[in-house]
Amino acid sequence: MNQTLSDHQLEALTRFPETRILVIGDLIIDHFIWGSVTRISPEAPVPVVNVTRENLLLGGAANVLNNIYALGGTGEICGVVGQDFMGNHLLELLQKLGSPGTGTVRTGDRPTTKKTRVIAQHQQVVRFDREKAGPFPEEVLTELFAYLEKNLATFQAVIVSDYNKGMVSDELMTLLMKKLRFQSTIPVIVDPKPHHMERFTGVTIMTPNLHEAEVMAGLPITNEEELLQAAETIMAKLELKALLITRGEAGMALFEQGHAPLLIPTMAREVFDVTGAGDTVVATLALGLAAGLEFTEAAALANRAAGIVVGKLGTATVSPAEIKGETP
Repeated sequence: MNQTLSDHQLEALTRFPETRILVIGDLIIDHFIWGSVTRISPEAPVPVVNVTRENLLLGGAANVLNNIYALGGTGEICGVVGQDFMGNHLLELLQKLGSPGTGTVRTGDRPTTKKTRVIAQHQQVVRFDREKAGPFPEEVLTELFAYLEKNLATFQAVIVSDYNKGMVSDELMTLLMKKLRFQSTIPVIVDPKPHHMERFTGVTIMTPNLHEAEVMAGLPITNEEELLQAAETIMAKLELKALLITRGEAGMALFEQGHAPLLIPTMAREVFDVTGAGDTVVATLALGLAAGLEFTEAAALANRAAGIVVGKLGTATVSPAEIKGETP
């Protein structure tokens, strides 16, 4: 790493094991099929992948929780899975993490969302999804809301991880913000999808990527002036305390009420795979804020973690040792 951590950041890392984060969002199984390609199919102009291995990993909001545990924190997930094999497997993976899964509701209304990626020669060949998106049945919402009512105050931060599958709704966000109105010390960090963004009004900080920020602002972003204009528009619309826009190779941009914009250059040495990088950013940011960091140092820590994870293939995580530069 070409930048050293501040004393505040190092101290925050030591406090990560004391932090407990609630992740609310869409639960997904990431299915990776790994192989090699040596020929094109005679049946169609597509590569023939010789499969060598495959694995099933926590994805979506569950990968955010996975990142939290990899960074030394703890937490729980609030979401929905199907009454199927993939739902069983997801709950088993949560138990292996050490998270009890008590906020996870099961339903026969839909299958557990699964994203299958075929990867050959370090490149993604194709992805296919099995899912049913849309609103959940009333009985599922009742269980979810009961869990939030009972447990919300026991966490140091809340992450909302929206993959637009149905978990993050107007009703859920209304309940969440109403409950947290008297819990001002609990930050709400949102990794959004840009549609229905008004439901995120009043959250602490959002982490859209550049395209999502363009959609939310209704403005193109091709230079720093347009970036600033878009950020000001989003923050005013949603009454945010801060906004962290991830910009790919250009790094990140932090906008905070009462402060000048901060452009944070990327720390990625080499980009192999951006799968799950946003999950790493929001997990690190939430842990940093929960551990007492200001927005600037928490964002810089998240940028550092993102620079590491994009250098790994597949849905990956980052450890405190890697962030501190103690591992190659």
